[in-house]
Amino acid sequence: MSKLSVGIVGLPNVGKSTLFSALTKNEVLIANYPFATIDPAVGVVPVPDSRLKSLGDLSGSQQILPAVVEFVDIAGLVEGAATGEGLGNKFLANIRETDMIVEVVRIFEDGDIHHVAGRIDPLGDIEVINLELVLADAETVDKRINNVERDSKRGDKDALVEWAVLTRLKPHLDAGELANQLEMTDEEKKLVKALHLLTMKPFLYVCNKKTDAFNLDEQNDDRWQALMDFFERVGAEYVLVDAGMEHDLKDLSEDEKNDFRREYGAQDSGVGSLIRACYDRLGLMSYFTTGEKETRAWTVPVGSTGPKAAAAIHTDFEKKYIRASVVAFNDLITAGSIGKAKENGRLRTEGKDYIVKDGDVIEFMI
Repeated sequence: MSKLSVGIVGLPNVGKSTLFSALTKNEVLIANYPFATIDPAVGVVPVPDSRLKSLGDLSGSQQILPAVVEFVDIAGLVEGAATGEGLGNKFLANIRETDMIVEVVRIFEDGDIHHVAGRIDPLGDIEVINLELVLADAETVDKRINNVERDSKRGDKDALVEWAVLTRLKPHLDAGELANQLEMTDEEKKLVKALHLLTMKPFLYVCNKKTDAFNLDEQNDDRWQALMDFFERVGAEYVLVDAGMEHDLKDLSEDEKNDFRREYGAQDSGVGSLIRACYDRLGLMSYFTTGEKETRAWTVPVGSTGPKAAAAIHTDFEKKYIRASVVAFNDLITAGSIGKAKENGRLRTEGKDYIVKDGDVIEFMI
């Protein structure tokens, strides 16, 4: 199984660590995962998926293992991180190791919780954070341009393509725009990806609100409108979370949490939406294996072939793949058993070219 890592970033006192604590209270048996860690700033979090319980009940499974995402509570950012201010170098190095970035911004007023800027301005927070990431990327691109220019002058084909995209990317970054906002061909993206730029990663924004406080979204405040205009301009995705409430509820059962949320008019934990949004933003999906021993969700990129999906279980399975027995989750639940699904013609045999779909229940033949 590949490690999926999401870095949580934010300015001081926006609720970043509170959110991390609420997230990582989601119980998961981390001993079953090869990248389980004792680092207190890293948490393995299950991806909410109600289909697992249905499959586990159908198979009489002894245990259920969800798909997981690893969240990393990145050291707090301060202005000047790109030039080494505060924990700047560690901050940037930690982000570089993650697959995507979750930015937490505060959208509630509370005089008891000081904001580093002295006022609540979520778009301003984003501009501070993103500028530090952009400055770090601009330095990386500058160095690479100098190296690749010599090769491009010698007529090296890849170097010519890379030099062309980097000389477009540099002014884009200098203008304060994220690298992932620049239009590139697939070939250009592949060359730029090798630079491990921070702002080429997928971004997801978390708007942290607070129960019974002055929340910018509820008041349709001008600062909220400015934030929405920014999200629309850059095509960004966001989720609303009450990190404080979720932190307070983290030790309750799921039923108790839902009762409490209903009492306060919250439709969703926000935390669940965040986890699912990360999974979707990374272009991932789940297929299932099920039996008496365990029912398990396996994480693969959308569009994976049968052999690529099998490699999630063990790398050898990709090479040894012969065929797979596949049934869609809904078809299996409707049939009530693998045997019935086979009788109904819903259990299929698929070869190496089969594109696995989200929710497929698979048994691989190797």
